[in-house]
Amino acid sequence: MASTTAFTYSSAKDLYEHIDAQFQLSDQQLVELTKTFLHEFKLGLEDYGHAMAMIPTFVTGVPDGTEKGTFLALDLGGTNLRVCEVVLHGDKSFSLRQQKYRVTEALKTGEATALFDYLADSVDAFLTTEASVDYTSQTGDKAANTIHLGLTFSFPVEQTALGSGKILTWTKGFSARNAIGNDVVKLLQDAFDRKHMHVKCVALVNDTVGALLSRAYQSGGCILGAIFGTGTNGAYVEDISKIKKLQGTPAASKGGYMVVNTEWGAFNNSRSHLPSTPCDNALDRLSINPTFQAFEKFISGMYLGEITRGIITSLIDASPKPLLFNGKFTPIINKHYGIDTSFMSNVEEAWLGKDACPGYIRPPFAELDGGSFGPNVQARLEAIKKVIVKDLGFKSDQVSLKDAAIIRWVCGLVGHRAAQLSGVAVATVLVQTGRAVLPGETSRGLKDPNNKILVGVDGSLVEHYPGFEAILRESLRYLVGRDVESRVDIGLAKDGSGVGAALCALQALKQKS
Repeated sequence: MASTTAFTYSSAKDLYEHIDAQFQLSDQQLVELTKTFLHEFKLGLEDYGHAMAMIPTFVTGVPDGTEKGTFLALDLGGTNLRVCEVVLHGDKSFSLRQQKYRVTEALKTGEATALFDYLADSVDAFLTTEASVDYTSQTGDKAANTIHLGLTFSFPVEQTALGSGKILTWTKGFSARNAIGNDVVKLLQDAFDRKHMHVKCVALVNDTVGALLSRAYQSGGCILGAIFGTGTNGAYVEDISKIKKLQGTPAASKGGYMVVNTEWGAFNNSRSHLPSTPCDNALDRLSINPTFQAFEKFISGMYLGEITRGIITSLIDASPKPLLFNGKFTPIINKHYGIDTSFMSNVEEAWLGKDACPGYIRPPFAELDGGSFGPNVQARLEAIKKVIVKDLGFKSDQVSLKDAAIIRWVCGLVGHRAAQLSGVAVATVLVQTGRAVLPGETSRGLKDPNNKILVGVDGSLVEHYPGFEAILRESLRYLVGRDVESRVDIGLAKDGSGVGAALCALQALKQKS
């Protein structure tokens, strides 16, 4: 049967099984995706201008948990900015104070100096009213009293050093004038200096790098920081000799290691290997960035609900007879991006209940027409029905238990594929860094063959979506083997844009000393 979004069927059973097959990933597909990932890693490390950008961060070390000090973090990325004070205690623990400040539309669209003056004013207000130390009472040597700050700047930047980067463009509703092409760190530091503040911005940070550093401090080391949330990205510790595009630079001459920000959300933008379905194609075509960030559109929280909505609407519209909700719909279902990924998470949670999952409901669903459910399954489907009523806006009598079973199946298809593909990204880093090999390849000479492999993760999917990490690990286990997967220690690295930025400021000082 040819792929089509307008489902016309002669056999509902065949249609269900066709949709199901489109979302299944074979073992061979997982291997080929990983090989393609490794190829795009290589291209990005060798030269600039590739979608998988493999951005050198100039971070050449990670914390081990013994570091001490007080650092600030400034996180600018949307409607609010956040100022944090992080006190590192030297025993893998830290204390955090933070405050949010609103960024008005006038600041977003006015002169850049006004925006950065406001950032400085917010830091000043925080130090005056929220910080653990009374910085206003300090006197004497300015250098001794200087507090160091890491800036998380969630806009496109061409980073040229740990403490500098040129603004390429504004996004997220910002359009401050006379900022594009300038060094964001200098713009912020000039604002601090205009106000005679004893604050020095020493590091420009990506939140994925921050996740890596945050996990490293709390665990004594880390090789990969990954975001699986609204968006997705990864940063890992790479041998500088493999970053060919740095050849001839001072950074390359020092050797050693450097954290690389992969920007893996843009993996396989050509979609030559990603398992696109009609729903994926429609999502991409109607997105604000068609043909870009392909991988992100398969696995991140911003998009999974919309893929799910695409399948749901196709089943509602199916002919000659609707296959879901008796052809009824709601404004939420009709709205572009009306279904949030949290709905899928709520469905999965209702299905899992307090016990182990009693198994996936799979097509053809014919046996469900008569309502022949066991009591365990029926209770779980009743729970899903309540989620559908609450989250999608149906009345209870408009939703059957068969509808609930189909919705659970649809959410399972989309969520399971996302977690599998996330495992491909993690496996790629393990193979790239010499800690694993793909099936059928020799495993002699692996790096650190008996050690734990520490991975820091952040994001709503990996933290809250039921079963996400377990499925990610299934994919990883096949790709790198049971022994390697069992040594992968995945831990939450909360607040990479706050704690991680402060740790990057610490790392900047260490690299200068």
